[in-house]
Amino acid sequence: MILSGLRYEGPIYRPPSEANSLLVQTTIGCPWNKCTFCMVYKNGPKFKIRSIKEIKEDLFWAKENYLFPVETVFFPSGNSIIMKTDDFVEILSYTKKLFPNVKRITIYGSAQYIIKKGFDDMKKLSDAGLSRIHVGLESGSDVVLKNICKGSTSDIQIQAGNLIKKVGIELSEYVVLGIGGKKYSKNHISETIKVLNHINPDFIRIRTFLPKINTPILKEIETGKFKILTPHEILKETFDLINGLNVTSMIFSDHYTNYVRVNGRLPKDRQEMLDQIKKESKRDKDEFRKIFIGTE
Repeated sequence: MILSGLRYEGPIYRPPSEANSLLVQTTIGCPWNKCTFCMVYKNGPKFKIRSIKEIKEDLFWAKENYLFPVETVFFPSGNSIIMKTDDFVEILSYTKKLFPNVKRITIYGSAQYIIKKGFDDMKKLSDAGLSRIHVGLESGSDVVLKNICKGSTSDIQIQAGNLIKKVGIELSEYVVLGIGGKKYSKNHISETIKVLNHINPDFIRIRTFLPKINTPILKEIETGKFKILTPHEILKETFDLINGLNVTSMIFSDHYTNYVRVNGRLPKDRQEMLDQIKKESKRDKDEFRKIFIGTE
């Protein structure tokens, strides 16, 4: 088959850190697709794993047509970790063969699918070249995880995080500030601190909850069941999170939803980040972005 370009189906999302990466779809949609706060695949497409043949064709097209060296590769869509291990090893090996200068190969992966792989299969993926996994922790609170239908527990998240690190793959954990609402704000942060301290991921990436169209949690907001935190309450969660962490992780607040950008290495840069949050907390509420319903 002669391709005219890379083929994509459905929404394609990638972390900010993968802005310059080659994006080749290995899966379409999300195998879970039940999280109450996520709108990405609520209207489809139905989850499926692309064939090895198609993935290789896209990789080869990129090899023949990209005008610059490919140094990083990101395989969307949701949960590429769910691919059969031997199939994914074949894709990883082929990628390294085509792009000998590749420095990083990355995917999204949910904790419940990672622990199903087990040590042996995860080690195979690491040895084949998988170098980083982005995991949506969202919260370390079992109450919050259940409420948002995450499909995992704090224990599952800890097992998955430790497994990733044990096999030598970099781990990027995502935390969503405000995802517990006003009712579970304290529990959300205190339990998230506990989980992250157990894992000590390479990266902790901070997001702030923003309601999206076509999501179950939006209905909870409209009925008053879920109460959104104010900017100052979010800043307090940010402060308490960073203040309570006993890790050596890099912190990145690199998203448009956040009210403050704090980036640094713990524990070295903790005080600088806390001082910045304190400074932002003195601003009037009207100086922050308004809460709005997201559409993407």
